[in-house]
Amino acid sequence: MPRQIIRTSMAPTSPLFSQGVRAGPFVYVSGMTGTDPQTKQLAGAGIQEQTRQALANCEQVLHAAGVTRDDVVEVQVLLTRPEDFAGMNEAYAQFFGSDPPARSVAKLGVDLPGLLVSIRMTAYSPS
Repeated sequence: MPRQIIRTSMAPTSPLFSQGVRAGPFVYVSGMTGTDPQTKQLAGAGIQEQTRQALANCEQVLHAAGVTRDDVVEVQVLLTRPEDFAGMNEAYAQFFGSDPPARSVAKLGVDLPGLLVSIRMTAYSPS
């Protein structure tokens, strides 16, 4: 099965990456920031606002691929500032609730003005 590019106007876009790619039963969501796709501005100056928006952006790409957050098996969170870990966790816990997917957290290697978080996901959907 060839790969399928996933696109939606409901998440940030760039000519440099696909928002998502379906390959077989997997959907890979590119790293999404806390940028509001309508205003093209960061959702707020705090980690919780940006985390909530980054997760919402990921969810829009998942939806465009025909999967849901329940299909997510792995998440990688990249933080600009490690001290934002607790605040990110609060917003993250509200999104996934019980039985969350596997997750890793690392430091974001680039320093972009105001950007606090980038989140990528992998979902599994055999259909």
